[in-house]
Amino acid sequence: MSDINIHPAVNSGIRAGSDNFKGGKLHCHCNDAPVEVTVKAQCAHNHVCGCTKCWKPEGALFSMVAVVPRDALSITANEDKLQVVDASAAIQRHACKKCGVHMFGRIENTEHPFYGLDFIHTELSEDTGWAAPEFAAFVSSIIESGANPDNMDKVRGRLKQLNLKPYDCLSPVLMDAIATHTAKGVL
Repeated sequence: MSDINIHPAVNSGIRAGSDNFKGGKLHCHCNDAPVEVTVKAQCAHNHVCGCTKCWKPEGALFSMVAVVPRDALSITANEDKLQVVDASAAIQRHACKKCGVHMFGRIENTEHPFYGLDFIHTELSEDTGWAAPEFAAFVSSIIESGANPDNMDKVRGRLKQLNLKPYDCLSPVLMDAIATHTAKGVL
């Protein structure tokens, strides 16, 4: 099962994060004038994601996504190279126009349960200490991206080997947060 390309950052095992880590810099894949995003916080809820919207490294079945407070993220180089991939999406994914790498995702809707959090791809950083991925989200969605449905038991098995519990939604903690936010608007 180790031949299944979940994501390059986890294929050889998961590296533990550091409790003292305070953030770092993310860079797109451009050799010339890369986009730089500076994050001044440790990430949270790091996970591999199988959805069709998230940016994935070449050949990987999953992206790796975490969140940071919106006010902890700033674009520190070559902002002019960024564009929003899909303006109609809930998460406004800001990608480099040249190499296509998604640098961060931002929710502009103040009513969204995750407003105030920005989504990042920690593998774009050379800094070590980012929180380790904790689970796998939207696992079945990799089929929509072209994965063979007959291999899903093997994919889920590999995720379990890596201690990434597979879900076909977000983790229970995040689903509870969404439900709590929704209930506050209803009650």
